[in-house]
Amino acid sequence: MPEPLRGYQRAWLARDIIAGLTLSAVAIPEVMGYTSIAGTPIVTGLYTVIFPTMLFALLGSSRLLVVGADSATAAVLAAGLTGLGIAGVTPGSPEWLSMASLTALVCGALLIVARLLRLGFIGDFLSASVLIGFLTGVGIQVLSGQIPDLLGIPKGKGNWFEQQWHWISSLSSIELSTFAFGLSTIVIIQIFKRFIPVVPGAIVAVVLLTAISALTDADTHGVAVVGDVQGGFPPIGLPSGISWSDVGKVIPTAVSCFVLIIAQSAATSRSFAFKHGDSVDINRDIVGLSGASIAAGLSGTFVVNGSPTKTQILDEQKGRTQLANLTMAAVVLLFTLFFTGLLADMPNAVLAGIVFLIGVSLIDIPGLQQLWRRRRDEFIVAVITAVTVFAVGVEQGIILAVVLSLLDLVRRQYTPGDYVIGQDQAGEPTYVPALPGAQSLPGLVIFRYDAELFYANANRFADHFESVISAAPDPVRWVALDCGAIDDIDYSAGVTLSNLINYSKAHNARFVLVRPDTQLLSTLRAYGTLDAIGEDSIFPTLEDLFTAYRTAGSPR
Repeated sequence: MPEPLRGYQRAWLARDIIAGLTLSAVAIPEVMGYTSIAGTPIVTGLYTVIFPTMLFALLGSSRLLVVGADSATAAVLAAGLTGLGIAGVTPGSPEWLSMASLTALVCGALLIVARLLRLGFIGDFLSASVLIGFLTGVGIQVLSGQIPDLLGIPKGKGNWFEQQWHWISSLSSIELSTFAFGLSTIVIIQIFKRFIPVVPGAIVAVVLLTAISALTDADTHGVAVVGDVQGGFPPIGLPSGISWSDVGKVIPTAVSCFVLIIAQSAATSRSFAFKHGDSVDINRDIVGLSGASIAAGLSGTFVVNGSPTKTQILDEQKGRTQLANLTMAAVVLLFTLFFTGLLADMPNAVLAGIVFLIGVSLIDIPGLQQLWRRRRDEFIVAVITAVTVFAVGVEQGIILAVVLSLLDLVRRQYTPGDYVIGQDQAGEPTYVPALPGAQSLPGLVIFRYDAELFYANANRFADHFESVISAAPDPVRWVALDCGAIDDIDYSAGVTLSNLINYSKAHNARFVLVRPDTQLLSTLRAYGTLDAIGEDSIFPTLEDLFTAYRTAGSPR
């Protein structure tokens, strides 16, 4: 039995089926909208929540994560394929769809490699602030890209700013009937979201406005409609017309999607698992995600991802397991087999309105506000990432996101907090910034460095250490390094530490360690550093250190 269904209780069945039916009502219009971002036929959006969803349900570990089309990965895909500049590979063309499916296959292969090498931690290298900025940038790009279809005017060419200026300067050419359908879509969805949240407003808008379009022959009055949608069973097999040389062309785009999939899916899976007290197995989820991506590539559609919004809906409907997602997949399959003909009269503006609101939902205003209030430096990083995504490009944005996250990691390790630890009258430790003039007791300095020691921060550590010792108010007799936050020291930092031991001895001060763990002691013993310190200069607790110093006779 698949892991997410183990221990299944019969009492959950009705709730899972109801949740799956509700989810399908939300997913059908949503995934059709994502195709306008990905540049693929409308029916391919439906394909993303059939076999890919089924494969993840059978292979993954998360009980709730919903896998299907996603706005962020669709945007990355479209930007990557556009950047290839291959003749004939244009949005909506069979060649474009083949390259999109090939990207899904390559992404699936990358996920398999990630599972074999246990690379699930890769997603942890995108910080929350960078993800807020990235998704906000995608949201701005997505919603701004739908404005021409909402207004019934042609899309502009050039960069993002030129495209915005095109529709602004073309406002006199608005097709009012088209705009009415688009605006009605937005209003209907928002009304249902505000007053009747249990009913998916998007499906109501699609049904109602498609019926109005059919009854009024809207297409004869200048309203662009979807037209015939190819239904039937999803095509099974390799993408047509591809060669091995095409694999290399889509690798950069697949890598960008791969990083985003791991980061977003892992964060979503982990948050909902913790909420319900379930265990998290990210590497097992990667197996499910690889199966879902390969299923997408072999069933005529594009890259899929774990969806935070659809997972949230499933949770709100009290769905308990992946049976709800299997129910959704079955409903979508039935719709694809028998009912796609009903979509022929749906105005393009209706899909544009749905996608416009998806873009709005991606703009994380609360997240940006919290960053502004709590961490201004991370707010700036988020804004830079967002602007890069919509103004330069999605792929460039995700590369910048990874680079900024890694730089932030290095910055934190290079400039951690460092303190001098003292003791109050109650015997509790106190922490003051390690500035010249600070000391723990007269003649004693306990220096704490809140990071691992490695080649990049070793010299900075030594400089701060020496500045505190040389400027102590009283002659320093004991120098202690608090190792509570140091669980490893590389060779370069080991050499620096040996130099500091010599520095302390040259100033007639005893060098001791406090709170080292066994792994750190083993490392220092291998370097020979422990011999210079002495086994009798190692103290397991701060209290032991203070007691030993006072017993040895601190200066009065």
